[in-house]
Amino acid sequence: MSWNSLSDFLAMGGRGFFVWGSYGAAFILIVAELWLLRVRRRQSLQRLYQLQQIEKD
Repeated sequence: MSWNSLSDFLAMGGRGFFVWGSYGAAFILIVAELWLLRVRRRQSLQRLYQLQQIEKD
């Protein structure tokens, strides 16, 4: 395909909504996964710290 303008490129031959929507959904899911990994890591570290405190007592 050849595009003569930015709007032609974004339209992707009439399929731009699906193409860019797919990219957007993938981006949102990747960001959500990274955020969830961070939350789970923080929770795991807090739990390990709590277990260490229990063992010391």
